[in-house]
Amino acid sequence: MNITFNGNPLTLKGKEIKVGDLAPDFLLTDNDLNDVSLKDTSGKRVFVVVPSLDTPICDMSAKRFNEEATKLNNVSIYVVSMDLPFAQSRWCGATGSDKITTLSDYKHRSFGENYGVYINELGLLTRSIFIVDENNKVIYVEYCSEVKSEPNFQAALDALK
Repeated sequence: MNITFNGNPLTLKGKEIKVGDLAPDFLLTDNDLNDVSLKDTSGKRVFVVVPSLDTPICDMSAKRFNEEATKLNNVSIYVVSMDLPFAQSRWCGATGSDKITTLSDYKHRSFGENYGVYINELGLLTRSIFIVDENNKVIYVEYCSEVKSEPNFQAALDALK
């Protein structure tokens, strides 16, 4: 998989996830500094992975999924980044984003490695979306080829229907 940042190639750590794979486990940190693993999530889940909520495209992506969450039944949306939990909590409060759950990979870095989204050169996660069904099967994957590009929102939302 080829990922670039401003057109420059990047190296991702970990194995690329494909539709049909079982979702790998992970250990993330919530806004109260508690560990969260795959088993702590259930039902149909969307993992929206962003480099940092403090950048325009990441901010817009997370807000868009917060807005879409109100239209989706029985779907949990998690926004995953390397941002500290304190920054994620501040961002949610400042934007009124209360329909998504932010989780940080800053401490364990297991999501980045297990989902093949950890950027070696930047120490950040590459922009991507993973949808996991009730049986932990991956039903949708998008790795954005350019870190600064927007994900295909419509394709992800269509996969939830």
